[in-house]
Amino acid sequence: MTTQNETLQTAIKDKYGKAALRVVEGRSSCCGPAATATSCCDPVTTDLYGADETRSLPADAVNASLGCGNPTALAELKPGEVVLDLGSGGGIDVLLSAKRVGPTGKAYGLDMTDEMLALARDNQRKAGVTNVEFLKGEIETIPLPDNSVDVIISNCVINLSADKDRVLGEAFRVLKPGGRLAVSDIVVRGEVPEMIRKSVEAWIGCIAGALQDAEYRDKLARAGFTDISLEPWRVYKAADGRSIIEGYGLTVDAVAPLVDGKFASAFIRARKP
Repeated sequence: MTTQNETLQTAIKDKYGKAALRVVEGRSSCCGPAATATSCCDPVTTDLYGADETRSLPADAVNASLGCGNPTALAELKPGEVVLDLGSGGGIDVLLSAKRVGPTGKAYGLDMTDEMLALARDNQRKAGVTNVEFLKGEIETIPLPDNSVDVIISNCVINLSADKDRVLGEAFRVLKPGGRLAVSDIVVRGEVPEMIRKSVEAWIGCIAGALQDAEYRDKLARAGFTDISLEPWRVYKAADGRSIIEGYGLTVDAVAPLVDGKFASAFIRARKP
């Protein structure tokens, strides 16, 4: 019998595999065939990186970005650190991290989608970055040893998992004592409408899988993390709801008012004692 997590993983692989192929073909990763590779209609994924950050990166790494924040800036990476990006996609956050940790550090990217991994490795080659390694795997089962990573980042990916407790437990396991978690994710402030929770497409888009802010804190604490902070930085209004929900097979006029102020992109920090 196929489990909910397996169904979601299949749908996620399909969506993000197609997104990677669109980038390779010179189109946007996030808005379908009408969008160009330099314009994205999604209010969640726009204006996340400064021009000074993206100037030195391959265009395909920037165009493949499907996140909801800038975890590399959030993490305050230091030279010589080992950083792991959960759900690394086209590699933008891994390449930015590699630059920050320098030649004495290392940046890992973990992704389960073959097309995204191929795109990320091509972007690494174009960028000429050597202190990077992209791994194939699932964020619920991280293919790295215990106590091996200084910093874990992630960009709107933890929401995609149906087993977030296991993801956070794995993150805790691979972090070194004193290691840091610094992720960007979507959080919910209040109850999520059931019609959104039931939509796999909305889950893939980081909306229906979002945790309530208090629940996110509780799960981090249960995994063993301390010094937990959650900072919403972009709150979505009803006007944004139309763009977010469009194409998910939901009634926009009915759902948009329910989205007003309820979803937010947040910076989430925690530490392993």
